[in-house]
Amino acid sequence: MFKTVRAVKFLFVGPLILAMLSVINLMTSPGQWWVQWAALGIGIAWVVSLFRVIGAIIVAGGLAALIAYLRKD
Repeated sequence: MFKTVRAVKFLFVGPLILAMLSVINLMTSPGQWWVQWAALGIGIAWVVSLFRVIGAIIVAGGLAALIAYLRKD
């Protein structure tokens, strides 16, 4: 459960970190685009977090459907 909560938090924090790094990149070295490597790493971590959250939603939805089905009878 704690990993899923952290994954949801990262889905919002990750893009903010990347935006901040992009601004820093533009201010410090406009001719070099070093932020692409940070974007690659954060992007991979973001996709993994997204899949973790989607998996948790699917499991929670399946459990809710099972409980609703069992209460119906």
